Amino acid sequence: MSPAGGRMAPKTRRMLITVCAMTATIMQALDTTIANVALPYMQGSLSASLDQINWVLTSYIVASAIMTAPVGWLADRFGRKNVFIICVAGFTIASLLCALAQNIEQMVLFRLLQGMAGAALVPLSQSTLLDSYSAEERGSAMAIWGVGVMMGPIMGPTLGAWLTDNYSWHWVFLINLPIGIFTVLGMLFFMEKAPTQAHLRFDWFGFIGLAVGIGSLQLLLDRGEQVGWFGATEIWIETIVSVTGFYYFFAHSLTTPEPFVRFELFKDRNFVSGVVFMVVIGVVLFGTMALVTPFMQNLLGYPIQTAGFLLGSRGIGTLLTMMVAPRLMKLIQTRYLILAGLLVTAGTLYEMTGWSLDVQQHTIVITSIIQGVGLGLLFVPITTAAFLTLPGQLRNGGTSMLTLVRNIGSSIGISMVIANLTSTTTYMHERIGAGVTPFNDALQMPDVARTLNLATDTGKAMLDGIITQQANLIAYLNDFKLLMWLTLLMVPLIVLIGPKPERTDAADDEEIMEDAVHALD
Repeated sequence: MSPAGGRMAPKTRRMLITVCAMTATIMQALDTTIANVALPYMQGSLSASLDQINWVLTSYIVASAIMTAPVGWLADRFGRKNVFIICVAGFTIASLLCALAQNIEQMVLFRLLQGMAGAALVPLSQSTLLDSYSAEERGSAMAIWGVGVMMGPIMGPTLGAWLTDNYSWHWVFLINLPIGIFTVLGMLFFMEKAPTQAHLRFDWFGFIGLAVGIGSLQLLLDRGEQVGWFGATEIWIETIVSVTGFYYFFAHSLTTPEPFVRFELFKDRNFVSGVVFMVVIGVVLFGTMALVTPFMQNLLGYPIQTAGFLLGSRGIGTLLTMMVAPRLMKLIQTRYLILAGLLVTAGTLYEMTGWSLDVQQHTIVITSIIQGVGLGLLFVPITTAAFLTLPGQLRNGGTSMLTLVRNIGSSIGISMVIANLTSTTTYMHERIGAGVTPFNDALQMPDVARTLNLATDTGKAMLDGIITQQANLIAYLNDFKLLMWLTLLMVPLIVLIGPKPERTDAADDEEIMEDAVHALD
């Protein structure tokens, strides 16, 4: 520990470490979505084609997914503090380089570097907080950490739109500089040095197999919609490469004495349940985000900032719930909180299946806030339960694995809902269009006939626009229903979560509750 950290009261030092871990989490979580709205501005500035500019997102996602896997090994081998500081510094420098990029080639390269460095920020911030708090206080710690993880993707589009509209696209990257510098200095002075394990050897064969599998899977999910899924040769190649990579990874890992991924993780029942539910959170959270924003922009006609603020209301519900979730976990078993979260989330998705083109803003806000409550009831108990009985020496690997499965879940969720949206829109357009004939009574009505004169090109174009709009609306509602059923299908799986260990010492319980309250203050 540094001299400054050594003279400081333990609670004060822990609070400062918590703040630094939070800033690292928020910085990385924001960058997963903040650049999306700036892509059209970047495209013109960097003289890139539509296909090229999408690699600004794809390169970051793929690099981050691949480099999440070895985070646990790196932290164990070289020490969590060293790896954390290097990655935050690397992420900050890469952000500056992205802002200074002069062409699309430089931008893609710098986003690759940013994704590689950023991969470690979320899992290492989580493991840092888990080690800074006692087992009984981890609910509070995970609530604090979860705010950054959940708020980043929700507020990213709004902040990105505001910065781009009022300044320039460069600021979606430059905003990371002061946050990154603050985090590096805070970790340098206040974070304890963790022991290193110099005897560990890196399993290159396992890493390469897993990296190829994950990287190809991410490319498949990200590029599938753009190139027509399995109608394109590219998708078949990526599928074959991904399956081969995963097959080699498992075949090698199960036969080597020191595998890249420590499979002892999956002997812990609570950790396995956390992995399963974390995939669902990734699918539902990011899948819903991928739907609601274009729904409000394309169908309801809201500008990006208005849509962002309305979507941000979900973050209010999440934030409020995360503040009370640790206290609820003292009174209610984790599995019942998760059950409540699943039912609340499914209920709001059911409500969204009834939305129309006339849905009011207050309806969107109320539904989003309640949905945020449901996601908050899921996130804190799941992340706490996952590490409830996991040995401390497996914690670095566990946090990186949990982050990895959430990222893969988010990619699957986004690809799933967008693919379903496109196919359903096409199908419903054909179904509705089949009813448009000269014998349709609705089209014979005088008021309609004057507006939609099918004898003119203008009338035909207007009618096609209306049909497309209605088909698109039905497709969105079907996607909301799909996510609702997926959420409900997870309800029986709460039996995977083991009960919380009972404590008999009333004095200890009182002290734990007091510490949890202080942690939230």
